[in-house]
Amino acid sequence: MGTLVTVITPTYNSQKFIRQTYESLFKQSYKEWEWIVVDDCSNDDTLKILETISLLDIRVRVYSNTVNSGAAVSRNKAIEVAKGDFIAFLDSDDMWLDTKLETQLKFMMANDVAFSYMPYQVVNEFGNKVGARSVPSRLNYTDLLKKPSIGCLTAMYSVKFLGKRYMPRIRKRQDLGLWLSILKTIDYAYAVDYELAQYRVHSGSISSNKISAAQFTWNLYRNVEKMG
Repeated sequence: MGTLVTVITPTYNSQKFIRQTYESLFKQSYKEWEWIVVDDCSNDDTLKILETISLLDIRVRVYSNTVNSGAAVSRNKAIEVAKGDFIAFLDSDDMWLDTKLETQLKFMMANDVAFSYMPYQVVNEFGNKVGARSVPSRLNYTDLLKKPSIGCLTAMYSVKFLGKRYMPRIRKRQDLGLWLSILKTIDYAYAVDYELAQYRVHSGSISSNKISAAQFTWNLYRNVEKMG
């Protein structure tokens, strides 16, 4: 058995897109992965869809929260039970292109990289590309504070180098909180220079309200990072 990658997905009322998210994972050229999905009390068919998928693919493990707790709690629950040598993140409405895992893993292992990320495509609810997000070739803690530019769907860290690292228990921007926490202990995160992930923008997506996102970022800086 090769190097195992744990892919972590929190879900809430994701029946519209969750099959496409899984299909993008199923089609990966790199096959040594496990998918841990934590459902946050969905009231649609998300859980039913996931349970069907898990019966057909033994690499899929599905868990449920007993009360709606937010993405940080869901992701942390998945990290706790993760068995992988690397941990990657894929939200329930996003997708990866077929060589994403293979390309990123090769880059990290060849260069002894503890934490990496990628540029990514922006797609609409029909999966059509409407934009792209470029990223710098490397980032340190200060760089990331100035410009949060790591897309959660592209982030991957090495458990061997970093141990299991968890997200702060805040409702939004908890992914940025984790990246900052990691960059307090290593010098840089490095970019894999390929656009191999697709971030879906739609009316229900977490970051559709930019003013609200700015408020949550401020909360992270003030209450988690303890900045003045």
